[in-house]
Formats: sequence, C-alpha cells, structure tokens
Amino acid sequence: MKLRSHTVTQGADRAPHRSLFNACGFTAEEIARPLIGIVYSFSEIVPGHIHLDKLAEAAKAGVYMAGGTPILMPVIGVCDGIVMGHGGMRYSLASRELIADSVETMAAAHCLDGLVLIPNCDKIIPGMIMGATRLDIPSVLVSGGPMLAGRKDGKTINLNTNFEAVGAFKGNLIDEAELRRIEEASCPSCGSCAGMYTANSMNCLSEAIGVALPGNGTIPAVYAGRAQLAKRAGMKVMELLERDLTPRDIINEKSIRNALAVDMALGCSTNSVLHLLAIANEAQVPLSLETINEVSGRVPNLCHLAPAGPHHMQDLHEAGGLPAVMRQLLKAGYLDPSAMTATGKTVGENVEGATNRDASVIRPIDNPYSAAGGIAVLWGNIAKNGCVVKQSAVAPEMMKHSGPARVFDSEEQAIESIFGGKIVAGDVVVIRYEGPKGGPGMREMLAPTSALAGMRLDKSVALITDGRFSGASRGASIGHVSPEAAEGGEIGLVREGDVVEIDIPNHKIDVWVSDEEIQKRAKEHRTPAPRVTNGWLARYASQVSSASTGAVMSFNGLKAKAQ
Repeated sequence: MKLRSHTVTQGADRAPHRSLFNACGFTAEEIARPLIGIVYSFSEIVPGHIHLDKLAEAAKAGVYMAGGTPILMPVIGVCDGIVMGHGGMRYSLASRELIADSVETMAAAHCLDGLVLIPNCDKIIPGMIMGATRLDIPSVLVSGGPMLAGRKDGKTINLNTNFEAVGAFKGNLIDEAELRRIEEASCPSCGSCAGMYTANSMNCLSEAIGVALPGNGTIPAVYAGRAQLAKRAGMKVMELLERDLTPRDIINEKSIRNALAVDMALGCSTNSVLHLLAIANEAQVPLSLETINEVSGRVPNLCHLAPAGPHHMQDLHEAGGLPAVMRQLLKAGYLDPSAMTATGKTVGENVEGATNRDASVIRPIDNPYSAAGGIAVLWGNIAKNGCVVKQSAVAPEMMKHSGPARVFDSEEQAIESIFGGKIVAGDVVVIRYEGPKGGPGMREMLAPTSALAGMRLDKSVALITDGRFSGASRGASIGHVSPEAAEGGEIGLVREGDVVEIDIPNHKIDVWVSDEEIQKRAKEHRTPAPRVTNGWLARYASQVSSASTGAVMSFNGLKAKAQ
C-alpha cells in the first residue's frame, strides 16, 4: 500500500528526513509504518480538556496495537465558560478557523496517513472535523466526554445553575453564602459541561454524522469506557486507512441530514447550526437554513436535557445513548440507514439492537415533547437571512411574544441594564453589533440570559441578537440574526420602544415599522467604527462570512454562498 508518509520516509533522497525522525526518538520500524497524527487539545485551563493527555495516550496505544505509529500534535482550545461575559469570548468562534487550519497544516505538511481527533469543547470539535474533512485522509474523532452533574441539597446542578445563581444574587433572591455553595458543587469532575450545551451537542452530532464511534457523545469523561473508546478509535483509524475510507466518504448529504434529525430529537444547542453549516461547507455538501427548518418541522423532540429539562448527559448515556435515540428515529423513517460511518459499518448496522432503557429521558417517538424539533429558524424584516432559536428550551407562554425593544449596542450595555433592574416583564432585549464581523467573533450571550433566568424573567422577556447564545441559554433567546448590524442588517435600525413581534411556531420575527420608515432609517444610519483594528481578530472580521452560511472564512474577497 502506497502511503502518504512515504513522501517523507522512503528512498535515499529522504535520508535527511529520516534523520530528523531519528532525532525525535523514532526507530526505523516506526518510521516504516503508517504515521497517524493524534490531534489533541489538552491544556490545564479547560476542564473539558484537562484529561485529554490521558486519552491521547490511550489512542496512541490503539494505533500501536493495530500496527501504526502515533504522533502527538496539540492544538489550541478556548474554554467558553471562562471567557463568557467579557472580551475574551470574541476569540471563541474565531478559534474554530485556527484549529481547522492547524490540523490541515500539521497533517499536510508532514504527510501523515491518518488522524485521531481528540477534542471536547465547543469550537474545537467542529474545527478538527473541518480540518480533517479539508484534508480528506482517514480520521476518527473521540471526544473527552461529558462532565458529571453536580449535587446540592439532593438535586442535580450544573454550570448553568451557577450562571443563573449570579442573576438570583443580583436580584437579592439568594445570599452570597448560597452562591458560594452552588459555585463549589456545580462542576464536580473534568469533562464537557454536563447538559446538552454546545460541546455535548457537537460530540453527539459527531457520532450521529458518523465520524466518531458509538458512545462518543455520552460516555462520561471519568468512566473507564472513555479510555477504552480512545483505544478503539486508535485501532479503527488503521482499519479506515486500509480501506481508504475518508471523511468525505462519510460526510455527505445523507449523513448531514441524519445529524440534523438527531439534533432536533436531542434539542441541541443553536450553535450546532453554525457548525453543521461550516462542516457541510468543507465537505462541499449543500445545506441551508431552509433545510434545517424542513428537518425540524418533521422530526419530533424526544429529549429535554439541561437547560431544557432536568436530565444530564450521564442520564442519556444510561438510557442507551445516541444509539437508542437513533434507533427510534430510524424505525420511524427519519434516518437514512445506509449512511457509512467511521466504524466501517452503516448507521443501520451500528444501531441494530439498541434499546431505550429509560423512557423518561428518551421519550418514545409516539410521545415526544413536541412534534417539531429542538431548533427553529425564523425570518422577518429584521432577519431577512434568518435567525435561530432553541425552541425546546422556550417556555410555552413565550412561543409567541410581542413587546417594546430595549436596544443595546453591546453585551456589556445589556448586562448593566439587566443587573440594574431596568428590564421588566414584556420587554424584548435587542443586542446588536455582536455578530461575526461586528463583535468581532459573534460572542455568546449566556450572561444576559442567565441573569434574566436567575431574576425569574426568562418566561416574560425575550432576547434577540446578531451574536450567539450558549447552549446553556434557555428562554426566548434568538440569535444569529442575519444580516448582522455591522453589515447593514436591519437589526441595526431598531430603535428603543419599537414593538418587536416573535412568532416561533410560524417562523416569524418582525419589528412593527413600515418599509418606508426602515428605508428612511437606513439612509440616516451610520455604522460604528470597528471594535478591533489589529491582531488576527481584525483579519478574521475582514474575511468572515455571515452566520447564515456558518460564519466560515472567505478568501480573496469571495464569500461563502448560501446554498
């Protein structure tokens, strides 16, 4: 078998190259074998990543057992929780592109034969998948797994409980001692935060789309099964190399639609829309917001994990995990069983025999939480290219809402007003100039949504932004408004007191202002100066596309086109 690595390891003219491998401690036998990159995002500042060095060693063992030579390659990773609510969040989504570029650079430059991808948190997962898809060499993803939920006073809690407790404290609903007790109990182990937030959404969707092995989405980080899964991933990549089965053999229209169906059944984070669009773009698979709504309209929502409900990832795992969910969807005709996966088998073969062991965690297909899926895309005169809401986490009374706009040009302004008691029931908080270009970086808005929830306003106040919401956000939190304000989008023309109408069931969002008035405001409007004018974020702002196309990078002035 002709290997890519032979370019740097074979022949007399590669003697200098082999000498450099020698300098790294590789033996002649190791240099002659397939070279497999173990791409991992270990660091000591991200709880989802602090154990990934151990999983990388397990994956290395798997590669060795199957006859390959594993080579560790680190990439960066931002902790969305630690960067939440301040300027550091601008780097989070943008880092997805750096990670994809790093995977491409290291694997292509060194002529690697395959990859085991070991991420665990928000942007790192799609970034690694995007890089591997761009390279199109045999690759298997194994994540670090979810954190265990915390326990306090006999109840399960999580990081989101902590964010909402800040709002409760600011609203004088709890004291500082209670806040500290929540702080100390909410994150009891390593792993990706315990609910169906963005990290676990993407870990589950990696399994659903087929680039990760069964169990990837739900085996807790601290379980022995997680290390065993990493070893199997290391062995499996060697099998994929033998068969020359690559990401673009797996990621196609069938698997993207399968992932969307699972997304809707689980009630995943709205960020999954951005990332699936970006992954589809790398795989050259047509995907649009209209397709997402079409799938959402027919696939029922079966799970209410935090923040939508009381369950956590360990509960989903014990109920049967993704195979149990996918088996139900397949039997109802919502999945294509023929889609190939990284197991070397089809989706149908992977989930054969899976059972739902807890109908309170995974509802039966004939008794869903809702007939529609977890995510909805809305359109209107302030979101002509669409916006996104996690409808499974919206209270019934907020599915339709109208109220006066409370307008802010940054997250910080909105937070100050919320904590100052200036937002009241019925309001619609509008936060703009936080999109991919305007932020730049499309910051997540967990702080304002959690503040409102902690102050018990999440069932009476809506939020709209051209930025993003965390997967931990709940309530009528509508993000990704496109076009964004920094690109002249109509959200930038909304004024204080304008009435905004939200109709999630009918996929509509409008401001009660005439077309003539909007045109008049557009002529008078002046876009604020860019917030960031140096460093790589400035370069990102100049090249990033709209949220409606996944906030992917554009080159040579060419933007990603909506499919």
